[in-house]
Amino acid sequence: MTISRFPIEKLQSLSTPFYYYDMELLRSTIKAVRQQAQEPNLHVHYALKACVAPPVLQQMAKSGFGADCVSGGEVDAALKAGIPPEKIVFAGVAKADWEIRLALERNIYCFNVESLPELENINLLAGETGKRARVALRINPNVDAHTHRYITTGLQEDKFGIAMQDMLPAVKRCVALPNIDFIGLHFHIGSQITDMNPYKELCLRINELVNQVEISGIRVDYINVGGGLGVDYEEPDQHAIPDFRSYFDIFRRYLHVRTDQQVHFELGRSLVAQMGSLMTRVLYIKQGVDKQFCIIDAGMTELIRPALYHAFHKIENLSAITATEELYDVVGPICESSDVFLTHYRMPATRRGDLLAIRTAGAYGETMASGYNLRRLPGHVTSDELNKNI
Repeated sequence: MTISRFPIEKLQSLSTPFYYYDMELLRSTIKAVRQQAQEPNLHVHYALKACVAPPVLQQMAKSGFGADCVSGGEVDAALKAGIPPEKIVFAGVAKADWEIRLALERNIYCFNVESLPELENINLLAGETGKRARVALRINPNVDAHTHRYITTGLQEDKFGIAMQDMLPAVKRCVALPNIDFIGLHFHIGSQITDMNPYKELCLRINELVNQVEISGIRVDYINVGGGLGVDYEEPDQHAIPDFRSYFDIFRRYLHVRTDQQVHFELGRSLVAQMGSLMTRVLYIKQGVDKQFCIIDAGMTELIRPALYHAFHKIENLSAITATEELYDVVGPICESSDVFLTHYRMPATRRGDLLAIRTAGAYGETMASGYNLRRLPGHVTSDELNKNI
């Protein structure tokens, strides 16, 4: 994605901070995924938690992708965007009664269930509403994704899923419940995974677990392998579209898929991260004792990932008038010491009023924004909107 193809005057006229979404890049990314997942038994669901901006959701619906939702609000947003209920799966470590009822009433495809108490409750609520709930059990495969500990979800000490040793009793309980249709197994080992080996390990573990279920005489029609494919935060232009070929090839090579078995993928970050940038202006350049601060009008309220995960996001000065570089600590205005984007960061000499782009912010950026310090939530503008006005 390059923002520079748009007139700087057009961007300068907009009030910062705001998110900019490159819809051309999003469409190219979607096309790349579709090219690598053409088999009729492969199904891609967009993980809404990455970005729920209506133009993005509408594009996902047009692409034919399903939706991976983790709240009733996300289920509702997916439906409003035009994603049909039969393509919506509802995951999440704990679903409230109203969320379960909403999903049952809308006849979504299935619930990814994470515990026996949740299973029992879905059965109870389905009975009360005269419905049968399709269920996949989320199993914790104890596979290390080798990513940040806050976004690792597949180890046995994590809060997600049902332990492997409890899988068969849980499957048998599904089959015994009167308002539950057991369809298969769900897995998710983490996020921002750039090494394909954890996916290979996941495939081998899934093969073992599916065999165990089938030996017990119960059919597994549905396998959900989760998502988690990472992106390049350091060089977003060089790798604007992730390596979907290697990702899908791992599952083709190592996952033993039976005839008529359906395989579902939940991609979020890899679809939308690179299409988004957080646009922000420089408020002040402040000289400290040992360092120089670039204080911007965006903070952890607009993009929390650096404060939460110490995540790196490349920052570009779109207003730079010189190639001479200086070192800055790029910080936000929030009254927290953790409101820091980058330290000892080299970029062209920067002045008050310069427009900066914080890159690779399309995933877990706007969707995680908060009103802390009574800040206004950031809005967004898309390339399609800007093109209409140029």
